[in-house]
Amino acid sequence: FQEKKAISIEKLIEKFNTHGNNNDNYNQQKVDVFTANEWSNFDYEKKEEILQNYRLAFLSETIVNWCPELGTVLANDEVSEGLSIRGGHPVYQKKMKQWCLRISVYSDRLLSSLESLEWPTSLKEQQKNWIGKSNGLVINFKYDNKKLTIPVFTTRPDTIFGVTFLVLSPEHNQIQNIIHSEKKEILKKYIDISRKKSEREKIANVNEISGLFSGSYAINPITNEKIPIWISDYVLAGYGSGAIMAVPGHDMRDFKFAKKFKLKIKTVISNNNSDQPYLKKEGLLINSEYLNNLNVTDASKKIKNIIEKNKYGYETTNYKMRDAIFSRQRYWGEPFPIYYKNKTPYAINEKDLPIKLPEIESYLPTNEGKPPLARSKKWKYKKIYDFEHSTMPGWAGSSWYFIRYIDPNNENEFVNKKLLNYWKNVDLYIGGSEHATGHLMYSRFWTKFLYDLEYIPFNEPFKKLINQGMILGQSYFVYRVHGTNKFVSYNLKENYQTTKIHVNVNIVKKGILDIEKFKKSQKNYNKAEFILEKGKYICGTATEKMSKSFYNVVNPDTIIEEYGADALRMHEMFLGPLTQYKPWNTDGITGVFSFLKKIWNLFHSANNSFYIDNAEPSKEELIMLHKTIKKVQLDIENFSFNTSISSFMILVNYLKKEKCYKQKMLEPLLILLSPFAPFICEEIWHKLKDTNTSISYSIFPKYKESLLITDDINYPIAINGKKKMNIMIDANLEKDQIEQIIVNNEKIKKSIIDKKVQKIIIIPKKIINIVVK
Repeated sequence: FQEKKAISIEKLIEKFNTHGNNNDNYNQQKVDVFTANEWSNFDYEKKEEILQNYRLAFLSETIVNWCPELGTVLANDEVSEGLSIRGGHPVYQKKMKQWCLRISVYSDRLLSSLESLEWPTSLKEQQKNWIGKSNGLVINFKYDNKKLTIPVFTTRPDTIFGVTFLVLSPEHNQIQNIIHSEKKEILKKYIDISRKKSEREKIANVNEISGLFSGSYAINPITNEKIPIWISDYVLAGYGSGAIMAVPGHDMRDFKFAKKFKLKIKTVISNNNSDQPYLKKEGLLINSEYLNNLNVTDASKKIKNIIEKNKYGYETTNYKMRDAIFSRQRYWGEPFPIYYKNKTPYAINEKDLPIKLPEIESYLPTNEGKPPLARSKKWKYKKIYDFEHSTMPGWAGSSWYFIRYIDPNNENEFVNKKLLNYWKNVDLYIGGSEHATGHLMYSRFWTKFLYDLEYIPFNEPFKKLINQGMILGQSYFVYRVHGTNKFVSYNLKENYQTTKIHVNVNIVKKGILDIEKFKKSQKNYNKAEFILEKGKYICGTATEKMSKSFYNVVNPDTIIEEYGADALRMHEMFLGPLTQYKPWNTDGITGVFSFLKKIWNLFHSANNSFYIDNAEPSKEELIMLHKTIKKVQLDIENFSFNTSISSFMILVNYLKKEKCYKQKMLEPLLILLSPFAPFICEEIWHKLKDTNTSISYSIFPKYKESLLITDDINYPIAINGKKKMNIMIDANLEKDQIEQIIVNNEKIKKSIIDKKVQKIIIIPKKIINIVVK
């Protein structure tokens, strides 16, 4: 902690061997003080118990979202309304021993280095809010007539005179000490209800107010007033100390809570509207004794000094970000390099790595609720000791694999130093904003850890990041009646209490569910019953991000089978700007498919034999080509791929109209198009060059500025008032010179055929009309 970076645990052990942990700057975890002599006399189990408080990877009793039916821990975004997204099974908040990573100790570094990144402002803000740095005070509130205290973290010490009650999280570790015996049964029921809510739901449901009076009181250390201690799940166990000092006169949730339970509301900052809490951090203090008439800033400083001087509390920095749960109770995933001896974890010897997952007869949890790996009774380290039966989450690999890609076959070191110094971190990352507080945060943490151990020369993984807009898909839903295995059709669901569940789009046609396929889709649906309307089950619909978890993914293999990979990728690019959300529309792919046919036909004659013209391009043709080169180059640099495709279409239509099959026009076009449609361009390239060298090794075309700076005017040419074509003509020519160009132009001659030119009407820089008879 002193160096604010990861160091080998061996260095900490050396310190304990010589000094113990007295006056220990490492000791953020408040471990009992011990001497060097005491440390040396501890057995391995006791030493490891202490070291678990310092390790970046550690075992901890942690509150998790536990789904008994699925037999695994779920992330917050896998839970909705107390039920699992997958299957709609009940989910509970439960304390479980889990492996965790101590990402919280990196909070300040993760926050400060955000400014060095070329990332979207909105994404940076998401990470800042997730980290949630708060400077404030921990104030100790004593129980009435007891020596025990409740520490409370606050960023608003200026409102201490407005505290009228305390609120504790249902998971607070001191609840059993303060709850009155006659309330313990009610408390148990309240905690059971609270456990069914995810943390996200507790935060989001601002209008859902619930709570329980503990029967006990605390003493405000500044006013010496007795204030009631309440329990409510709007206070989270993991933030601060899991307890808040409620100031209903200046906090909306506290205000609503006080109103519901008829608790005292006291205003301590001047407020003209006494019917609502005053939420601004400005104004003069009132009803606050010696803080009266001070502004908020000065009042905060004064009360802070009083609290610290009297040892009622201390200044601290708090972070909302928690340590990351790293265990998953499932078969797939990287196994932990850990075995257990007398319930104490030991690291597996490096020479015995990698660990291979055993074959098991079922991937479900055991009957006792243990992870699937516990099914293998013979899977033991050195045939004696139990391996860790949980596996790592997906981000165990996704956080750092881009580094190992540089040198994937190196068996002697993590990555070759020369290669690392050449490639370094990722220049450009294109990914979804939904990863802001997951993968992207974990990857930054992982990179800083590897940097601390001097494995890599950089401490941020991705220099520049662009959030691509999601491809949106059509989702379908079925509605399960609460407490049953019965499903009610969409238009009848208002008559029942239901849970909305995603259903696979491939078993829905025109909004109607294929009931037999649905029954076979999951074991727990085999005996499902249905409440139909006119003999059919109508599904609900919504446009959502295309995701496997929403069962609304359009299989790209099907699209590729019919239209080819080039058409699929170009259609995705053509849907709209890269950063915007775009609804998928399979019908629209036919336009891109037709365009690729035109590309093919530019290089092939009517009987599909390869054909190319060696004639020199006209100036007009070159101008069109070089305009396109410049436009596409700028578009690529600005990630405007949809407008690049529009430019290609304009040029190809022009070439088809002009019947231009000239190699000096088509070859640069092919190279220009190859990043967008690599397969068709590669195939044509081999015909064009008769070579085994890929088009990807060719030099990207450069536009000539001289061709783009011109005095020529693109005159529309009309014959008897009807526009027939355009011709580029020098703007500096006189009328008689323009007339000469018109009468000698081959295209115009073909359009007139045997008719006589009666008159040529030239409207300078606008249009030319040829009158013929």
